[in-house]
Amino acid sequence: MSEQERPRPQYGEYATPEEQRARIAALGGEAPHPDVVETAQVPAGSAAPRPHESARQQLPSPRPTTSAARPTRLADRIITVALLAYGLVTVLGAIPQLVDFTGFAQTWMDMAGIDGTLADPAGGRAWGIAAAVVYGAGWLLTAVLSWWSLSLRRLSWWIPLVGAIVTFIIVSLLLAVPLLSDPAVLDGFSTSR
Repeated sequence: MSEQERPRPQYGEYATPEEQRARIAALGGEAPHPDVVETAQVPAGSAAPRPHESARQQLPSPRPTTSAARPTRLADRIITVALLAYGLVTVLGAIPQLVDFTGFAQTWMDMAGIDGTLADPAGGRAWGIAAAVVYGAGWLLTAVLSWWSLSLRRLSWWIPLVGAIVTFIIVSLLLAVPLLSDPAVLDGFSTSR
């Protein structure tokens, strides 16, 4: 087929990549990357033919991008943020108690029904500070992972729950070491039986 026999394009097949991107942008869509646009070869020095006005009105609407096609998951966002807020309140309330390990240990012993005081309260202070740091770092890591997952529009409500459980287990182990190695606590457990 020669150039004269070729039918007039209806949808801009002969448009330059710049013309295609301008048209897509005018329709409210995202212009594709310049390397993605495929065009027919137009002889040098000739202008690309323009499509008819009626053909322009028949252009298909641009496809939604992958991020626009995903659901917003409003309930997931609300639950995730609520769990993070609850976790933050819990962590901010627990950190001062853990730094004051002697007061924490005494409260714990009273709740466990153990009469007495810690034999070495200064020895547990480092464990309490370590537990407070782990508590804060655990919440911070959980918050970062949750926000990252939310920004990708992924299901995220479970991240604060798993983060809280893992952090609580590590903090409990850090607190158990000085408490269960203290002679007053061991005597209290043996006399309570």
